[in-house]
Amino acid sequence: MIRIHVICEGQTEEMFVNEVLADVFLIRGICLIPALIGKPGHKGGNFKFERLLTDVRARLLDDKTAYCTTFFDFYGLPEDFPGKEKAKGKNGISQKADCLLSVLTEKLRTKLGDGALRRFIPYVQMYEFEGLLFSHPEKLAKGINQNNLSGALQKIRDAFDSPEHINNSPVTAPSKRIEELYSAYDKPIHGSLAAIEIGLDVIRKECGRFDEWLKRLEALQPKEPDFS
Repeated sequence: MIRIHVICEGQTEEMFVNEVLADVFLIRGICLIPALIGKPGHKGGNFKFERLLTDVRARLLDDKTAYCTTFFDFYGLPEDFPGKEKAKGKNGISQKADCLLSVLTEKLRTKLGDGALRRFIPYVQMYEFEGLLFSHPEKLAKGINQNNLSGALQKIRDAFDSPEHINNSPVTAPSKRIEELYSAYDKPIHGSLAAIEIGLDVIRKECGRFDEWLKRLEALQPKEPDFS
């Protein structure tokens, strides 16, 4: 059984891993172990490099047969997070994400060494977890029990090349757009309910970078024994 520690930014991401991803990966012989960044009891957020370094060190150096990945939003990162300022000058979500993850990985490498970083698979969600939910606006509306919002959510989705392109600012981040339409939106609960309603296959089809991340994790699955 392959074990992958998933360092999550918040309860929304942690619940998504538990409720949507875990069983799918377990069938492949991969056990996903999500945990919020920071000390036990921490509710997530405040995704500072120092906190991440502590958590990655513990996962990779204290558990030398496991892998470690990350699941956090570009939108919520502090401005001094490694690579964020440089990434903001890049064009397109892929260039932004790749730039940030490259700088982050190199900084971790200087702290933890090459050996440990071979088991590190970084991922940042562009721009925010809720972007994934726009993979199917009608089912997003159904998942949050607000069927009347289907048209408004579809209009938002249609304005962007993909759900992952829905941009980041205090008023235009995906969650902010949902909250503007539905003030009672609860990120962990409604996020997971909507994701379950939409289905992982649809999300992967619509969100290319998210799909690439899962493919990298799936590639770690145990190899079948060769009896020839």
